[in-house]
Amino acid sequence: MKKLFLITILFFSTSLYAQNVYYHTSNREIYDFLDEMANLKVIDIHTTVKPFSRMFIASKLTEIKESSYSLNSRQQAELDFYFKDFNKELKKDKKFNKRLDLYTYKDSLFTFSVNPILGIEYFMNDSGSFYHRWNGAEVFAYIGNNWGFYASLRDNHESMILEKEDFLTQRTGANYKYTNEGGDYSEMRGGLTYSWNWGSIGIVKDHFEWGNNYNGANIFSGRTPSFAHIKLQLKPVKWFEFNWVHGWLVSEVIDSASTMTFTNAYGADTRDMMFDKYLAANLFTFKPWNNFYVSLGNSIIYSSDGPQLQYLIPVMFYKSVDHTYNATDQSGRNVGQNSQMFIDISSRNMKKLRLSATLFIDELSTDRFTNDTLWNFWSFKGSARISDLIPNTFITAEYTKSMPLTYKHNIPTTTFESNGYNLGHYLMDNSHEFYFSLLVKPYRTLTIKADYLFAQKGKDYDDLGGSRLGNPFMDSVEWENKTFSLRVSYQIINDGYLFVKYQHSEITGDNNKYTPIVYYGTQNTISLGANIGF
Repeated sequence: MKKLFLITILFFSTSLYAQNVYYHTSNREIYDFLDEMANLKVIDIHTTVKPFSRMFIASKLTEIKESSYSLNSRQQAELDFYFKDFNKELKKDKKFNKRLDLYTYKDSLFTFSVNPILGIEYFMNDSGSFYHRWNGAEVFAYIGNNWGFYASLRDNHESMILEKEDFLTQRTGANYKYTNEGGDYSEMRGGLTYSWNWGSIGIVKDHFEWGNNYNGANIFSGRTPSFAHIKLQLKPVKWFEFNWVHGWLVSEVIDSASTMTFTNAYGADTRDMMFDKYLAANLFTFKPWNNFYVSLGNSIIYSSDGPQLQYLIPVMFYKSVDHTYNATDQSGRNVGQNSQMFIDISSRNMKKLRLSATLFIDELSTDRFTNDTLWNFWSFKGSARISDLIPNTFITAEYTKSMPLTYKHNIPTTTFESNGYNLGHYLMDNSHEFYFSLLVKPYRTLTIKADYLFAQKGKDYDDLGGSRLGNPFMDSVEWENKTFSLRVSYQIINDGYLFVKYQHSEITGDNNKYTPIVYYGTQNTISLGANIGF
């Protein structure tokens, strides 16, 4: 009987981890719930790399359900609420208390689910009123025990442009089609994955985040328009995990040699071609003991005539590879690519307290350690969250500092960007930020969040030109943001929200460059909206 039980558990576990469909990070509620359970040591979870797959989330919900920890009434209600959705991964049929879907099909071989995406957010402040609306649909499917598919399409309209490449906001970047009233943009995400019980590989076009954070990651923030990439994740043992991506970025740098001039019935015209641009990045994560993770990795942005085999090898230290293939030419000119390194540490060893630190290194020279006039290019983030010290209450503090020219590069085709948007922290270089929040969850999926942000940005030495060494950190403040906000949201049904937000902001400095016009100066902004899906 015991052998039969163990075989059943093994079979169930293999099936559970054998399909991957990624759950977008814009739906923060489930991520916050898992974070809370990890802080209480109900589950042990690695959060440096997001998004999670639906199967992984389902497995963690199962761990919570089967744990000996006594959930309070709100936590139990949220767990039951999420099972309405994620039992699709756990049950062999639809005979469970299921969420409201547009259509779901499930049998022993095939699972298929489709849902609409609808949303609107309406804003009012001293600059007037404006809105963002979106609509579309999302679908995911599993075939057998290994294959996963998903697709998500949404069309967006903003009556006022709220995001540009240099805007210092947390909004996701967009490739706009400008109209008389704001702009339109479309976002298509999706992927095909093959998974087994200790790993997965996929071709996806989606967002991803690397780096623990509560207010914006500083390795990969996921703020650029989504781009296609190969994604590999391996978990061969409990104490080690490996992640790798190879991405096809958008350079927006015109390749004049490849530009096409043609004539047709409409006359002469030109089709501009852009230089290719790619990203390769890996992350090695070690868990020396429970609830403690150390992640080390590196990345490279390169531009070549097609993907290069040396950067398709997942385990490489790409800076060294670049020294072999590029580095400098005989006249000493830099012909290399743009490489980075990073380390992330996360600890939940003290119950109810989560601590994390992330260091992103864009350029490192040991000669500068003892030179007080030269600095390396790096970004540091430190975070702390106290969960449930007072029941259903969460206190967060976070600090970020990025040195001048971090995330910057002098070769236009190898900048740390896609579609012109920075891949790293939303404040970019020569900046720092203090962030504090108080979150209360008095009822199932009802959140009341108050937060305060103080952010400053110094000179943009990349625009100013001159030497790239010896530029001091924040010797003058070119932009400043002091914002207090209060947001209330309620998830009525799975992925269906109502929300309202009050925000008092004082934004000064180079607002034409860094701030949407509707937020210039001192503003009291009220926004409210509703959405189904993200």
